[in-house]
Order: sequence, then structure tokens, then C-alpha cells
Amino acid sequence: MTSTICLKNVSKLYKDVHAIEDISFSLGEGELVALVGHNGAGKTTLIKAILGLIRPTGGTVRVLGEDPVFGNLSVRKDVGYLPESVPFHLALTGREILSFYARLKRVPMNDWQDLFDLVGLAKSAADRPVRTYSKGMRQRLGLAQALLGEPRLLLLDEPTSGLDPALRRSFYDLILQFKRKGTTVLLSSHALSELEERAERVIIVNRGRKIADGSLDELRRIACLPTHIRFKPSANAAVETWSRGSVKWLQRTDQFLEADIDHREKIAVISAVTSDPDALTSMTIIEPTLDDVYAHFLQGQGRKP
Repeated sequence: MTSTICLKNVSKLYKDVHAIEDISFSLGEGELVALVGHNGAGKTTLIKAILGLIRPTGGTVRVLGEDPVFGNLSVRKDVGYLPESVPFHLALTGREILSFYARLKRVPMNDWQDLFDLVGLAKSAADRPVRTYSKGMRQRLGLAQALLGEPRLLLLDEPTSGLDPALRRSFYDLILQFKRKGTTVLLSSHALSELEERAERVIIVNRGRKIADGSLDELRRIACLPTHIRFKPSANAAVETWSRGSVKWLQRTDQFLEADIDHREKIAVISAVTSDPDALTSMTIIEPTLDDVYAHFLQGQGRKP
């Protein structure tokens, strides 16, 4: 797989403070990766280093094979960036904003209407001043400018801020379209529940260091977090059947049985519980969430979220 981004032992020192320290990772074409960390963990510094806005104190950064600070400027046409807060000039119209950014990126501006349609902005908004836009509309305009020129790399910082649930779903549908075309997406967000089913890989940073990197399933295995199983026996089932095993089931007042199961025993327990389908009326399996995994790795670093 061709690397879109390659960081090797990257550090950034401000006086005597390491904003990021000895971070290495590569992102391939078509990957959607979540960059997770608390405020001040180093996420923004990492993104700035990838964009070439700052020069690392140590290590190397390569974006599409080039040094983002000194490399071929044409590479920047293939990079789209959406910051957390986009400071648009409020007197300009949406169309003027996109035209301005298109000239900066040196890409043709003949598809502005397609971009407005893609991000869910009405055609009538194109010639209205941005000061008349709602927060959600400005966020969608920011996404439109990031998508100018069909970039090969998208860097998105809190991209769904200000969007209602329906527009958040539309946003991720759009991002997945670009991913399927081979665009690499690095997405920084505090909305961890949104990322669980969408990000193929999670990179967690804390105190300027990378502390975890892998798929959610891989991080669950590393963290050894238990799986919660809850089921309700049918009326003619004997609860003692499950009580005799090694798992200590808690019987709730609503007749449900529940327990936290060690990840190494999960498959065996599920097989045992479901061996007689007629003995069950319902069953729920709750895997550790990304929030749980994130909290685990932060606590391992001596910091609670």
C-alpha cells in the first residue's frame, strides 16, 4: 500500500515543552483514521506538521512523498484541510469564498455548484454573505473548500461541529465516498461514538506521544476490556443452568441475567448461552466502546479524561 503520510520520530519542541515527541506512523491510500486525544494532547501540532505549517524540531514528515515545508508546492493541491473553526470573511458570499480558495490551491473553480450540492448547501446560499449563514452552514462551506480539487488527503479537525444528526450522517456518507476513491482521511474528533463504526484505525495521543495505534478490535484486545452480555431466559428455562458455570451471572429484577465476560472467554460463553435458542427470549452483547478504550489507555498513562 502506498503511503500518503509518513511520519518518522517526529518531535516539536517549544522552548522546554514537547508539543509532540517521537511520533511515528504511516497512512495508506484510502484509509480513514481517527486521531484521538484530549485538548492539548498534540493533535493540532501533528496536523500542522503534516500541513507544513510548522517545521518539526526532529524527525521527518512526508506527505505524498514530499516534505510539506520544502517540497513540491503542487502537492498542496492534493491536500484538503478543514480546521475546527473556519475564519471566513463574513462580507464575502459562499461562491466568493470558494473562488478565493480555488485560486489559492490553483484548481479550476467550475464545479462550485456540485460542491454546494455535495455538502448540502442550497443553491440560494451561494450568493448570500457568509454572515447570514448559520454555524452549520459555515461548517458545510468549510467542508466544500476542503474538497476543492478532489484531494488525495483530507485532514479534518472536529468536522461535524455544528451539524445536526441528519447532516452528520450525510457528512460521513460523503467522506466514505472519497475514501472509496482512494482519498486518505485523518479525522480528529471528540465525538468518539461517531467514529466507532467508521474509522478503520484509531491513533491515540497523550502528552505529545502516541500511546495506541490500531483498529478498534485490536485496541480492545490490547486493553483486555470485558464484554458485557445480557440475556433473558424464557419462562420455562431453569436459571440454575447458567448459574452452575464459572461465570457469575447477576439476576436483575426484570429477570435478565448479565455479566462482564473476559475477552478470552467471550466466544465460549456466548456458545454456551445460545446452545439452546428456545431457552432465550432476548440477548444483548455490548463490546467496549471507543470511549472505554480511550479511557483505558489514558488511565494507563496516569491521566483520567
